[in-house]
Amino acid sequence: MKSDYIESNTILERIPDHLKQFIKPQNYDEYTAIDQAVWRFVMRKNITHLKNIAHASYLKGLDLTGISIDKIPNMYGMNRILKEIGWAAIAVDGFIPPSVFMEFQAYNVLVIASDIRQLDNMEYTPAPDIIHEAAGHAPIIANPEYAEYLRRFGEIGSKAISSAKDYDIYEAVRHLSIIKESADPNEQEILEVEKKIKNLIDSIDKPSEMSLIRNLHWWTVEYGLIGSLKTPKIYGAGLLSSIGESSWCLSESVEKITYTINAAYQNFDITKPQPRLYVTPDFAHLSYVLEEFANTMALRTGGLSGIQKLIESHALGTIELSTGIQVSGIFNNVISSGNKPVYFQTIGKTALSFRGKELINHGTSVHTSGFGSPIGKLKGINLAIEDMSPRDLKAYDIYESEIVELEFEGNITVKGQIITGIRNLQGKIILISFKNCSVHHNEIELFKPEWGQYDMAIGKNIISAFSGPGDLSSFNLITHELSNHSQNIKKSKQQESLENLYQNVRDLREKHQTSISIMLDLFNQVVKNFTNEWLILIEMYELAQQLSHKTLSEKIIRHLEHIKQNFPKNRQLIDDGISIVQNTTNPR
Repeated sequence: MKSDYIESNTILERIPDHLKQFIKPQNYDEYTAIDQAVWRFVMRKNITHLKNIAHASYLKGLDLTGISIDKIPNMYGMNRILKEIGWAAIAVDGFIPPSVFMEFQAYNVLVIASDIRQLDNMEYTPAPDIIHEAAGHAPIIANPEYAEYLRRFGEIGSKAISSAKDYDIYEAVRHLSIIKESADPNEQEILEVEKKIKNLIDSIDKPSEMSLIRNLHWWTVEYGLIGSLKTPKIYGAGLLSSIGESSWCLSESVEKITYTINAAYQNFDITKPQPRLYVTPDFAHLSYVLEEFANTMALRTGGLSGIQKLIESHALGTIELSTGIQVSGIFNNVISSGNKPVYFQTIGKTALSFRGKELINHGTSVHTSGFGSPIGKLKGINLAIEDMSPRDLKAYDIYESEIVELEFEGNITVKGQIITGIRNLQGKIILISFKNCSVHHNEIELFKPEWGQYDMAIGKNIISAFSGPGDLSSFNLITHELSNHSQNIKKSKQQESLENLYQNVRDLREKHQTSISIMLDLFNQVVKNFTNEWLILIEMYELAQQLSHKTLSEKIIRHLEHIKQNFPKNRQLIDDGISIVQNTTNPR
């Protein structure tokens, strides 16, 4: 990872390498004058509109986080300011896996998709963009209570277990957002992907932990309202960054529901405005519901259901036994008895750790072909191995060099010669190694002596099961390749001409060298070559108003009225733009 990807904030130094692979340069110079105009319009429109309907923390946060109304924020400039409130910002490659997004949050890192929405999708875009991320998420984290909720959410959410179908849905939604936000979207392809997403969702029998906690994230961080049901304020980034939905969400057309854990079971459609929203009385309530949900996760419940979730995920996960030993790998089998797990098995590379640190000589280079172990107590003995004192262990012949036959509850039998054992800091046995060992479940052979040394994890039960490894360094997690789609787009001469016109208008405003003759020439070029281009005319109208040039102002207004007739979908945006100019300009 190049150092220039991440700089200007010491918080970023704590990010592990597997997260750094998702970071990409912002490439600020690639933003066109049209992009800047889109940012400026959305920000001016939203700030004007949000003054009375957004949570007070949002407007205060705009100043604290250094978000400019007139310019797309530079990531490195944001970092220098964000570090004052204990956060950082990085640019990423559009959609990233939900678990990755949440893990960044756990490190107090704000993930920002550096792309910006197309002019045609100004009011709402299904794709993550810098308006949504920087203008929506960043300001609100200036509130300490909300920021801690966001961090804690990331910490818990990154451990949520996904289903095998979750990733398929993520890839399909990611694809849909890309093609919808493309310069020339293929309507047939859009319909096909939308159908695919629907079929995938409809095929899910039981939602995964990840899908449930994503729902909570959506109804709070993205689309949350706060206060009373009758007069709520906006705090969700999706609403704060959407011209259309920030105006519509508080109307009676949108159902308002008190925020509870039930929101986890309410799905959403990222491609459409939301018909109902949840209202939290305050930010503290968000944390209450989060902890309530976390109590239902395998992270805290463990048990048979926890390992079953990992098996169904087909992905890297970890179980932690009551002694603190952790087994990380892809779980493919569990044997149960009386609704309790009595034996588990992984397939492929596996690592053993203790409370987040890999055990020496028990990494993936040692356990290359899977790992299996019994769980629970020995049959007929009330005292678990982990609770046995050295005297107890000797009484049951469980010590070095002894040949033992251990019969566990659930009819798991381990027979072999003990080599050694590993204890935790509390002195409890967490691992016993055997040679010449065989393991059986009834008549089924689980381990053969010729396979080599057998390592048996010790624990009465599974106290936790979660996504990802126990020790991040145990596995190679560097698998992501950054896309370069933006670099492959060839612009037409007409597009380049339009961008130049926008740049000329921007230069006139920023250099304070506005000239009527230049303005008239630019106006005529727009009318002649870009008949229905409205946003540049709003910017020109602002300059004309500043010059108190009535004739040019009237020409622009007349042409905007013409555009409104031809493209009624832009009517409200044009009217809003005119209103903003009239309310903010000071004629000379």
